[in-house]
Amino acid sequence: MKAIDNKELIIALDELEKEKGIKKEYVLEAIDTALVTAYKKNFDEENVSIHIDQKTGATHIYSVKTVVEKVEDEKTEITLKDAKKIDKNAELEGTVEVEIVPKNFGRIAAQTAKQVIVQKLREVERSVLFDEFNNRKGEIVTGLIQKVDKNYVVMDLGKLEGVMPAKEQIPTETYHVNDKIRGYVQKVEKGPKGVPQVIVSRSDPNFVKKLLEFEIPEIYEKVIEIKSVSRDPGQRSKVAVYSPDPNIDPVGSCVGQRGVRIQNIINELAGEKIDVIEWDEDPSIYIVAALLPAKILAVDIKEEEKFAQVIVPDDQLSLAIGKAGQNVRLAVKLTGWKIDIKSETQFRQMLEEQANNEEVAETEEAEEVQEASEE
Repeated sequence: MKAIDNKELIIALDELEKEKGIKKEYVLEAIDTALVTAYKKNFDEENVSIHIDQKTGATHIYSVKTVVEKVEDEKTEITLKDAKKIDKNAELEGTVEVEIVPKNFGRIAAQTAKQVIVQKLREVERSVLFDEFNNRKGEIVTGLIQKVDKNYVVMDLGKLEGVMPAKEQIPTETYHVNDKIRGYVQKVEKGPKGVPQVIVSRSDPNFVKKLLEFEIPEIYEKVIEIKSVSRDPGQRSKVAVYSPDPNIDPVGSCVGQRGVRIQNIINELAGEKIDVIEWDEDPSIYIVAALLPAKILAVDIKEEEKFAQVIVPDDQLSLAIGKAGQNVRLAVKLTGWKIDIKSETQFRQMLEEQANNEEVAETEEAEEVQEASEE
């Protein structure tokens, strides 16, 4: 029996391996499987196996038949005598592969091989793109807005699309098709049909951190370290910075002369205010800085509970708490400490109540002792 010749297939696969790095053996195995499925579909044959010669490309098709004494179904059975002509070790109840060349299967085989190669190429290209962008997680990318929907914004990132869900957008921003914007690569997922999808964010605190690295050389060069970032997207961010070099002013370096450096970041974030404060290993000093611009009178900390009681002048209470609690909320996120703020008057009242309660408790205890002694 003559096999289906396909030298062009091997030449194409060799080129594919050289250019795309797709292993020839991997593709041939996939083609084998696809050809078996195609054969069964077109020739109503269940017991079939197909092998492609990896050197010549010759496609060998075999009908797998059971060895019997008397043939009742020629499609699936063969006598021991005829089986021995194919395989001298053939035995009854065993199987042999009888090579066949069905009419027109060469055309079907060529189409199937082409489909498999195209599919494998797509898989590899998607895998390469996935790896490329997966390695860029945590970076900033620039893209052109293609589509704006109430649930997401789609960005053209060149080789792939970036998707910015509503929760990753800055609430105060409005996006338009053809706008060029920057975003933070939060993660890369495999979307429909295996196509990689880049999830982009402009509301992530790390977006502010990366922008600072871009704008401030001292941060990029690790002379200044960003210790923490807390953010209310579109409204306000707090950034804690630190430098081990006593000759460097980390806050001044980040803000820049006349605020030029920090203003570039504020402009990128559509006017979002940014408070840059100096990190300190002493939690009391750190918490005071985190609550700026409010002035603080005293801080009492409980180390084990990571709890801080903060006392402020009466006229500073609303400033320390901030509109809708924003200032203290950001300070809590920034420091990782629970913070309770009280005005000077509130604190004095609290102390008076405690003193009164203690006095009442002492009186009641004394009365109980007196009653007990009288009995």
